[in-house]
Amino acid sequence: MSLYDFYKKELRRIAWRLQYRSKVTLTREGQLKLDIIKGSSFLDEADSKLFVTELINSLESPKARQILIKIYVENKSEKEIASEMNITQQGVNKWKRKSLKLLSQNSSLWS
Repeated sequence: MSLYDFYKKELRRIAWRLQYRSKVTLTREGQLKLDIIKGSSFLDEADSKLFVTELINSLESPKARQILIKIYVENKSEKEIASEMNITQQGVNKWKRKSLKLLSQNSSLWS
């Protein structure tokens, strides 16, 4: 195997790992798509963010509010939040799923 082939193979491996890691992160963390509720104008976007923030603030737990705001408003990853709050990424994920489930149940009651 020539030096060229070796580096070509290594670059492919690195590219595959990066692509796989980003796919796993996106799947695991499942970013909320504000595009669904976002309109075309700046005011619609501001209203959507305000709506999401108000919805998050309706949660009783301060920890749940803090985690959801960091994920969906500040666009931070679960890993970043875990290191900031000194909890595991799994803990952040559990808080997120639990909080989203509560919000889903509460929003179905409002309808």
